[in-house]
Amino acid sequence: MQAPTTPQTTWSRPAERIMAAINRDPLTAPHAFRNDALLAVVATALAIALALLVGDGRRPDALGWTLLVACNVPIAWRRRRPLLVLLAVVACVAPYHALDNTHSAPTPATYIALYTVAVTGRPLRTVLVGAGVIGLSVSVMLTVSMHEALEVLRISGWVVAVLFCGVDVRVYRQYVASIVERAERAERTREEEARRRVAEERLRIARDLHDLLAHSITLIGVQTSVAAHVLAADPERLDRETVAKALDDIAETCRSARGELRTTLEVLREHGPPDVRGPLPGLDGLPDLAAAARLAGARVEQTVRIAQAPPAVGAAAYRIVQEALTNAVRHAGPEPAVHVALDERDGALHLSVRDDGTGPAPGGTPGFGLVGMRERARSVGGTLDAGPRTGGGFEVTAVLPLATTGERTG
Repeated sequence: MQAPTTPQTTWSRPAERIMAAINRDPLTAPHAFRNDALLAVVATALAIALALLVGDGRRPDALGWTLLVACNVPIAWRRRRPLLVLLAVVACVAPYHALDNTHSAPTPATYIALYTVAVTGRPLRTVLVGAGVIGLSVSVMLTVSMHEALEVLRISGWVVAVLFCGVDVRVYRQYVASIVERAERAERTREEEARRRVAEERLRIARDLHDLLAHSITLIGVQTSVAAHVLAADPERLDRETVAKALDDIAETCRSARGELRTTLEVLREHGPPDVRGPLPGLDGLPDLAAAARLAGARVEQTVRIAQAPPAVGAAAYRIVQEALTNAVRHAGPEPAVHVALDERDGALHLSVRDDGTGPAPGGTPGFGLVGMRERARSVGGTLDAGPRTGGGFEVTAVLPLATTGERTG
C-alpha cells in the first residue's frame, strides 16, 4: 500500500535532491557530461536573452554573437578540465568586452567557470585565479573606458562571492566525505569485530569438544579394557560384579559426556547474544574429574586451597585439570599416582597436576591436548608449562591471574 503524500514530504523531496547534488563529488557524479551540456545550453540561452534585453553596451554584431556563444560552449567540459575551461571562457569574453558589447551577457558563463574552479581546486589556486580574473577584467575595461573599469571593480564583489561559495561547497563536501568515511570505517571495524568474535567462539567450542571427547573416550576405553580383561582372564570363574561395575561406569561416563556435549552444542543453535552460554564449569567440578579418573584406574589425590575464582579462571583451571588427568590415564601406564594441587599465591591461582607414570611414548604423534591447555591459560592472561619430571613421570603447571580481563572460557 502506497504511503500517503503530505505537503511536508512533497516539499522535502526537492530539498533532498538539492542536498544530494551538493554533497555529490562533481568529479565522480553520474551523467556529468550530459548535465554540463544541458547547463551550457541554458547558459547560452540566458546570455542571448541578456544581450537582447539589457542595454549596458551595444548590441553584439556577428563577431560579438560568435564570441558570446563560443564562451558558453566549453562549459560542457567544465568538470574534466576546469582551468582550461576558464581560460577558454576568458579568451572569448575578453575580446567580447573589448568590443563594448553588452557586458552583462557573458556573466553566467564566467561565474559558472569560476565556481567550478573554486569547487574542484585548492583554496590557494582559487585565490590566485580570482585575482587574475579581476585584474584581467579591469585591464580589458580600461581599453574601453575608465568608467567601465571602475564598474568592474565595483561589481568584483560578485566574483569574490562566487569563489567563496565554491570554496565553501568544497569544504562542506570534504566534511561530508569524512563523515561517510568514518561511518564506513566504523562499519568495517564492527564487521571485523564480529568476525573475530565468531572465530573466538569457534575456537572455544573446538577446545570444549576436544576436552570433552578426549576425556570421555579415554575413560570409556580404559573401562572397556577392564571389562574385556575380566572376561578374558578366567572365563570359567567370571567376576560378574567387576564386569557389571565396569559397564555401569561406561554408562555413567556416556551419560555425563552426552549431557555436557548437549550443553556445548546448544551454543551453536542459539540465536541470542553469543555471551549467553549457560553456566561455566569451575572449581566445584574438580571432585567429579578426580572420581572419573579413579574409575579409570588412576590413584588421584587432590589438594585444593582456594575456595572460589572468577568464572573464566575457574573454567580454564577445570579444563586444564581435565585434560591433564586424561593424558595421565592415557599415557602414564597402569594405575598411575596423580596429584592435583591448586592454591592461591600472590593474587594468582597456581595449579599443578603431576603423575609418576612413564609418560607418552617417544616418537608418538603429538595431539592437541597441550596446545589446548596453553590456549586455556593464555585466554585468561596466564601461563602453562608441561613436561617430564626429573624423578620420573609428567607434570603440568599453570599460573592463572585471579584478576583477569581475558576472554570467557567455557
